[in-house]
Amino acid sequence: MDTKVYSTEGKEVRTIELNDEVFNIEVSNGSIYYAVNNELANRRVGTACTKTRAEVNYSNAKPYKQKGTGNARMGDKKSPIRVGGGTIFGPRPRDYSYAIPKKVKRLAMKSLLTLSAKEDRLVVIEDFTSEIGKTKDVAKVVKAFVSDEKRTVLILKDDDVMLRRAAKNIPYLRILSYDKLSAKELLYGRKILMLEGAAKNLNGFFD
Repeated sequence: MDTKVYSTEGKEVRTIELNDEVFNIEVSNGSIYYAVNNELANRRVGTACTKTRAEVNYSNAKPYKQKGTGNARMGDKKSPIRVGGGTIFGPRPRDYSYAIPKKVKRLAMKSLLTLSAKEDRLVVIEDFTSEIGKTKDVAKVVKAFVSDEKRTVLILKDDDVMLRRAAKNIPYLRILSYDKLSAKELLYGRKILMLEGAAKNLNGFFD
């Protein structure tokens, strides 16, 4: 499939051929679901923790004698049923991350790129950079394609440090490299801006 390439000012300059095996496949909603859930799970910190009765810093003494009071037996003051006692079945530190098959992840990325192209959310821009990492350099380009401050993704052809620095202060803009795409960002991005070099790299990246 052919698509237009725009200048940084928003003017059409030429066309580029996109690989149908990447940008025009049958969308797999299932793989997208698994890829997004996987990313969200891998981001979870999992440091929530409560103290059990063995960890509470409290007295080990019996609150009252075993017999003769008319009350139920009570072992110590750290019991979970008493104020200040331990917690029963509370959260413990754990690792929520898990892996999914590479084929599923690749299918999800191709499905999301296809979806963005079919919904006219994908825009290919000629390659540009920021020499000194100024935010206004990137903001000017983004405003040429995004009228309001809606969630936007910019896909780079390489790990351009200056371009990343320049885009860091734009709150609604997410920066991705063509070889480190995010299913979550591609799914929720209202506009996908892709550098021409990134589009060429993606044509053969999933082979």
